[in-house]
Amino acid sequence: MPECQNCGSFVTPAYARVFAPTEMEDPRVCPYCDDMVRDGADVRKARSPRNS
Repeated sequence: MPECQNCGSFVTPAYARVFAPTEMEDPRVCPYCDDMVRDGADVRKARSPRNS
């Protein structure tokens, strides 16, 4: 099963297919990662808070 590389949470195969890079099976960030966003090939802290 796919899981978030950042927090280890389970993600659905459909989410991984859409948000993981082509050569990877697991996304770098998921909706459960508070205040984290994808930035090119990296993950960074969001500039403004999310989910507040």
